[in-house]
Amino acid sequence: MKFFVDTADINDIRELAETGLLDGVTTNPSLIHKSGRDFLDVVKEIAGIVDGPVSAEVVALDHQEMMREAEILRKIADNIAVKVPLTVDGLKTCKALTGEGTAVNVTLCFSANQALLAAKAGATYISPFVGRHDDVGYPGMELIADIREIYDNYDFATQILVASVRNPIHIHDAAKLGADVMTAPPAVIHQLFKHPLTENGLKAFLADWEKTGQRIG
Repeated sequence: MKFFVDTADINDIRELAETGLLDGVTTNPSLIHKSGRDFLDVVKEIAGIVDGPVSAEVVALDHQEMMREAEILRKIADNIAVKVPLTVDGLKTCKALTGEGTAVNVTLCFSANQALLAAKAGATYISPFVGRHDDVGYPGMELIADIREIYDNYDFATQILVASVRNPIHIHDAAKLGADVMTAPPAVIHQLFKHPLTENGLKAFLADWEKTGQRIG
């Protein structure tokens, strides 16, 4: 499973990139707004930090304007993936961009039927929102399982990018279901490192080492 981080915070992205575990970045207008910086400047800086895809979202609602914005975004760097909403115009834009060799992330997916449409439009990534599904009483992981089954039935190349990830359990379950990618806030990714037995074991090792009175080197 590929790990993307869902943020526009440059410091968080640099820190995670240094671990060697970061495969890409997803952004959206809300995350860019939180940064308080110019949209294009932030996207350009992120694209220079990571080698993998950086999703940058259009804000237009009609196809022609989406294409105009996409042209600006994909000129920022070679690793830009243009993010479009799962609407009729969004999928028209997806079809046009992928036909030109541009990676496209289709976002705001809430049903397996929508995911099927995105795959037929040639989407590079489909972003089903599991956390928001959970919020309204529908198990988000059931959506991932349905999409995985449909994509496997027809050998679609579109990658399932699990979004709206709220906790490590979402990541665990998505990985078991065979999702291709997950994107999560930095805090959730950092939780993956933590386990009380690891922390207790480390404390015990260090305490025993201290008793030896030795040092390395």
